[in-house]
Amino acid sequence: MTRLHVVTGKGGTGKTTVAAALALALAAEGKRTLLVEVEGRQGIAQLFETEALPYEERKIAVAPGGSGEVYALAIDAERALLDYLQMFYKLGSAGRALKKIGAIDFATTIAPGLRDVLLTGKACEAVRRKGRDGRPVYDSVVMDAPPTGRVTRFLNVNDEVAGLARIGPIHNQAQAVMRVLKSQDTAVHLVTLLEEMPVQETVDGVAELREAGLPVGGIVINMVRPRILDAEAVRAAEGHRRTDVAKALSQAGLGGARRGGHAERLVGPLLEQAREHAERLGLEREQRAELAGLGLPAYELEFLGDGGDLAGLYRLAADLRKQGVAEEGS
Repeated sequence: MTRLHVVTGKGGTGKTTVAAALALALAAEGKRTLLVEVEGRQGIAQLFETEALPYEERKIAVAPGGSGEVYALAIDAERALLDYLQMFYKLGSAGRALKKIGAIDFATTIAPGLRDVLLTGKACEAVRRKGRDGRPVYDSVVMDAPPTGRVTRFLNVNDEVAGLARIGPIHNQAQAVMRVLKSQDTAVHLVTLLEEMPVQETVDGVAELREAGLPVGGIVINMVRPRILDAEAVRAAEGHRRTDVAKALSQAGLGGARRGGHAERLVGPLLEQAREHAERLGLEREQRAELAGLGLPAYELEFLGDGGDLAGLYRLAADLRKQGVAEEGS
């Protein structure tokens, strides 16, 4: 019963887009999802074409079908610390005074682990929160987390604050966060591309998460390009005479009809592109095999040639639902 979905990935793999699409997919059929941002980049607001997110939970989208809702929250460490001070120490206006003199920046600078406790703690609180009817306020929480190279340390906050506070409210808060992060309520999903470096970082990231005892969910292979020709088709095309290929191009309306026209000049470049495409497919097969060796569920999302607008985001959400992500996360 996964309720906290942590989405990470190497920079440039589109993890924020995948996190947003996952939130939409999980919110279908009348469910409510909270999409959380922790890096302060306002990437979620840009994707949903809305104004910058404040430090409050705000409805930003309706799920496919019109019955579910997606809320979003940009967590700010400073505001989260003020909430923390109010919750445990009832400081109120005194906490705001600490902000004015810079004490909060000082605290999160000398104790970086505390910052991560505050950021992850806010997301975990949303997972645990219940309404007056005793049911969870959110059916799912999706966190757009830091990149793969930093995510294990970011999530493993208990180890980070162990030297800072072995007893007291900070220690207790870290323990409460880890109870959620290491439970069956949580799954860490890794976003990758079918390229050597992102795949290797994904493999390393899975190993680190498993070593830390953090639950790994699935692999999302993003920006998958369509398969047009394989190596066998390229060899077949090269086996024909160039004049025959040029004639076929002319009949298809490409280039001039006369011999030596534009069609013949297209043959060489087209065959070269076909060879490159076939080589890329071969490399992608190798990367898929590497990912399959992890023994995790894998989902594929198409490459959005239009740059990934809001309509494309809904299309990706529909693809994730078709592949069973929503059922596994319910």
